[in-house]
Amino acid sequence: MVNVIDLHSHILPGVDDGSPDLETSLAMARMAVADGIQVMAATPHFMPGMYDNEAGDIRRRVDQFNQNLTEAGIDLAVVTGSDAHIRPDFLPLVRDGQILSLNGSRYVLFEPPHNIMPQRMEDMLFNIVMLGFVPILTHPERLKWIEQHYDVVQRLGDSGVWMQITGGSLTGRFGRRPQYWAERMLNEGRIHILATDAHNLTSRPPILSDAVRVAEAAVGMDEARNLVLVRPVNILDNEPAEKSPPIAVSAAPVQAPKTLWRRLFGGE
Repeated sequence: MVNVIDLHSHILPGVDDGSPDLETSLAMARMAVADGIQVMAATPHFMPGMYDNEAGDIRRRVDQFNQNLTEAGIDLAVVTGSDAHIRPDFLPLVRDGQILSLNGSRYVLFEPPHNIMPQRMEDMLFNIVMLGFVPILTHPERLKWIEQHYDVVQRLGDSGVWMQITGGSLTGRFGRRPQYWAERMLNEGRIHILATDAHNLTSRPPILSDAVRVAEAAVGMDEARNLVLVRPVNILDNEPAEKSPPIAVSAAPVQAPKTLWRRLFGGE
C-alpha cells in the first residue's frame, strides 16, 4: 500500500525525546516518504515539568520544518498536533487550543500514564467527548495496565474514544505482549488508527508498510486502508466521527502469549 498518512510521530527536531536535530528529522522524513507516507502529524509530547511545549511555538516550528522539507526536496507534508499527557487542566487547555489537536481538528491524541491507570480517566475522557472533541487514546496495547483494566479500554471505545495502535506493536517490535493486545484489539474491531509513533531512524523508525501488511492479513485490505488513509483523511478534514467507515471485525482468534512455565513445558 502506498500514499498513507501517519498521525503520530515525534519527527519535529529538538522538542522532546524524538528527533534531536534537523538532520535526523530530514532523514526520518526521507525514510517515511520512501515507505509511502505522504503526510505526517508532528505530535510532540505535551507533559508538564518534562516537555513544556507551547502551542504557538510548535506551530512555528512545524511551519519552519515544512520550509526545510521543501528546501531539501522532500515531498512530505507535516501538520500540527500533540501527544498530550493526562493533566488536571486538560479540558480547558484543549478547549482553548493550548493543547494542539490534529491539524486543528476535533481529534486530539491523549496519552495516559504507561504504568498505572489514573483515577477518573474515564470521567475526563467522557468530558472531552462532551466538549465536542474526539480523544484518540494512543498505543493502548503498550500500556502495562491493559491486562488488569481491559474493560476500561472497552468502555472508553463504546463511549466515543478512538484508539490508535503503533505499527511496531503489530510487527512485534515492542515484544510479544503488546503484539498480542494490538492483534486482539484489531481483530475485535476496536482500532481506528494505525500510526508509527516514530522517534528516530533505528529503534522506532517512521515505517508503516510492514504493519499495514499485517493488518491486511488480519482484517482485510479495505480496513487496512481505513486505518492509514480513510479515517486519517477524515481527521485532517475535521469530519464528524460518524462519517468515518465502521471498523471491520475479524473472526480470527488471537492466541494469548504463553507464560514462562507453559513455554517450558508445552502447556496450552
